[in-house]
Amino acid sequence: MSIRLLLIDDHPIVRAGLRAVVEGRGFTVAGEAATGEEGIAAASELRPDVVLCDLRLGEGIDGVAATAALRALPDPPAVLILTTFDHDAQIVRALEAGAAGYLLKDVDTDTIARAIRDAAAGGLVFTPEGDQRLLAALRAPRVALTARELEVLGQVAAGASNKEIAATLFITEATVKTHVVHLLQKLGVDSRTGAVSEARRRGLL
Repeated sequence: MSIRLLLIDDHPIVRAGLRAVVEGRGFTVAGEAATGEEGIAAASELRPDVVLCDLRLGEGIDGVAATAALRALPDPPAVLILTTFDHDAQIVRALEAGAAGYLLKDVDTDTIARAIRDAAAGGLVFTPEGDQRLLAALRAPRVALTARELEVLGQVAAGASNKEIAATLFITEATVKTHVVHLLQKLGVDSRTGAVSEARRRGLL
């Protein structure tokens, strides 16, 4: 019996390409959706075996929220996340939400077919290059950063100075320095470069 798929991606061309690839490998595309909300409704009605879901959807909820909702359905489908970059911090969150794994959009058709079969069988799917990085991120103790600290961290990662961060976030330089100190302490590092590197390793950036 053919494995039934649901494709969720906000780009029609990507969906068409995926459909051509998976149907060419003997899978059945039960339906398509352009948004997370449409995908959840379609999955509830069509009951696919595996959902291929883009991580970064356009309007509405993202792939992480869609994954959580899909996995909460009765007799839930396996969810494979599609992403462009294997260092995307959202991948870790998608796995925590119940995704069976992820695929880069430029993988070959053999890898896609194998991943679909593995996910349908209840297995976990990773790209070989991303295994160790993701396992390390999932095993690392959780670091609780405030919304403001995450904003400052993002600015630091972009190379902004304390003065530039203060101007962007409409806070004082002294406040920025305090946030940076807290970031270094929470991440267990002693430099801004170290903070960015550790934050990426933990999936915070």
